[in-house]
Amino acid sequence: MDQLIEFASNNIILAGLWVALVVMLVYSFISGLTSPVKEVGTHELTQLVNKKDAIVLDVRPPKEYRSGHILGARQIKQEEVKNRDFKKLENQKDKPIIVVCGVGNNARTIGTAMAKAGFSDVRILKGGMNAWQSASLPLAK
Repeated sequence: MDQLIEFASNNIILAGLWVALVVMLVYSFISGLTSPVKEVGTHELTQLVNKKDAIVLDVRPPKEYRSGHILGARQIKQEEVKNRDFKKLENQKDKPIIVVCGVGNNARTIGTAMAKAGFSDVRILKGGMNAWQSASLPLAK
């Protein structure tokens, strides 16, 4: 224990970075648990689409969407994403909506905005399209 204290006092910057990383890790874990937007895996996404008629909302840029997307996924324009304009989906606020982006980071932000806008069941695809492609699931082009 004395060596750890001595190391931290001799390497203040490294110790500070380590503490900051631990705090960020704890924060991301807690915010994930308390968030109104939950993550789903590829298997759960297919079950939601097949059994509950869930809507898959692809928020990637048009070029990426055209290169391959989940079957039946709807794309939302980048201007609508930036302005948090979800008018096209107003009549489907009670249906499950799964937001998909490239790796899942952008989807969480948009999913949270949708939940604040009154959408009752918003989820995101864990790992985004990278996870979908890694699982060798079909793509529409």
